[in-house]
Amino acid sequence: MSSGSVAFPVPRIEDANSLSRAHTDEDLTPNEIAVGVIIGRSSEYFDFFVFGIACVLVFPFTLFPFMSRLDATLMAFAVFALAFVARPVGTAIGMAVQRRWGRGTKLTLAMLALGVCTVGMAFLPNYESIGSTAIVVLIVLRIGQGLALGGSWDGLPSLLAMAVPKERRGWYAMIGQLGAPLGFITAAALFAYLYSSLPVSEFLDWGWRYPFFVAFAINVVALFARLRLVVGQSYAELLQARELEPASVTEVMSGQGRNVLLGAFAALASLALFHLVTVFPLSWISMYSEQSMVDVLNVQILGGVLAAVAIVVSGWLADRVGRRNLLGSMAVLIGLFSLAAPWLLGGGPTGNNLFILMGFILLGLSYGQSSGTVTNNFSSEFRYTGAALSTDLAWLFGAAFAPLVALGLSAKFGLMAVSLYLLSGVVCTLIALRINRLLEQREA
Repeated sequence: MSSGSVAFPVPRIEDANSLSRAHTDEDLTPNEIAVGVIIGRSSEYFDFFVFGIACVLVFPFTLFPFMSRLDATLMAFAVFALAFVARPVGTAIGMAVQRRWGRGTKLTLAMLALGVCTVGMAFLPNYESIGSTAIVVLIVLRIGQGLALGGSWDGLPSLLAMAVPKERRGWYAMIGQLGAPLGFITAAALFAYLYSSLPVSEFLDWGWRYPFFVAFAINVVALFARLRLVVGQSYAELLQARELEPASVTEVMSGQGRNVLLGAFAALASLALFHLVTVFPLSWISMYSEQSMVDVLNVQILGGVLAAVAIVVSGWLADRVGRRNLLGSMAVLIGLFSLAAPWLLGGGPTGNNLFILMGFILLGLSYGQSSGTVTNNFSSEFRYTGAALSTDLAWLFGAAFAPLVALGLSAKFGLMAVSLYLLSGVVCTLIALRINRLLEQREA
């Protein structure tokens, strides 16, 4: 970002560089905006990855000790999916709050709710203490996380898609996506340290709670970073000028439902891969391999670094070959990767490591451009809410049930189930991208 070291003068609303003015008191450089976005996204992903890792290393033993290891992990993954089911509802509530009380109020409530629900899990008693009530409390807190994440939508992907030069959209699109590997690396590193430093009994008693406490502190920092970005007068004026204002979810789905679904399915291959290289390998390897969990987490941390690099590369590539072309190409590569998944995951520690590292690289290249790809399809008055719903449904259809489905089916039918799951996402992505291209040609 060549202009990252200087502040822009006061911009016209129509000027793409007005992204550099998001505060009422001072100019912000694009690099400052990027830092705010990355901090916000990282906090959200950190919360979710902490929960995902705990679904393998903690909850099967502390909340479902009356089940077999497989069934207990599947139950934990079912709770994991609930946040993604609740997320569209959170978006609808958040849009209503924003229409009445403003963007700052919505974001503050959402981020506080996310932090409170996450830190609340740190105080969760185990099954032996209060029985099934502990499971019910976890379910409520997990749903709260999903509602909060839906309510935290800031409209940045939509704004970037409209306000930056067309030839730079790929680069700007990948900025917010860097929060995913950063959040994962932090969560995995914390769990790896605690898991390796404590006896298993102490880790399951109190050690696992520390990452959930850390999440609250991270959320406080993220809240202020994002508020500074999104509630400034010039940022608000830019959103208003672009007609990026919240609309009723009912109106959006009735008038733009086709585009919402196209946006969701266009990212399906990437999001299907998302939890299959982060959460699922932990569960599969812990039950069907002798490889140490600390070793797996360390390999995944390296994978997270490679994913971050790949996300940056995706921005460079997308501006040269086109975001849609890159997504389509990556979907094909993910399909080929899925065919190798049974061989890799059945190949011992070396195969497991290759699956994780290769998967993270593909994830970075595809996920880096998965946000807001079809934003321009929406009518201007529905773009803000439509993009949010597309994102919610993409996570719901692609990622929410991925660990549950992959582990359940592979345990019953073998690892070929992982291939079929990924291939289904690839097919959906390619069809959605093709339909989107045909619609654009027809409307041209």
